[in-house]
Amino acid sequence: MKAKKGFNLRNVCGEQIIVAEGKENIDFSNIISMNESSAYLWKIVQQRESFTVEDMADLLLEEYEVERETALADCKTLANQWIEAGIVEE
Repeated sequence: MKAKKGFNLRNVCGEQIIVAEGKENIDFSNIISMNESSAYLWKIVQQRESFTVEDMADLLLEEYEVERETALADCKTLANQWIEAGIVEE
């Protein structure tokens, strides 16, 4: 997967949200709210050329105390949400 350009994480009134920036995203009307762990992942994967669900799970394991199976399941769900929201591409 790859994070699409122009979608950046911002802190708005204490809430982490993805905002669309740039002309190619001018019609973007959804607000994507992130919890602490998904914001952590977004900050890292946004800087990478590409990433996998396994990469995301490894990042969670480095930062949080969580079982690998739980991290994989959560990251798979999160990746699907990001794809549906149009902020990453496969």
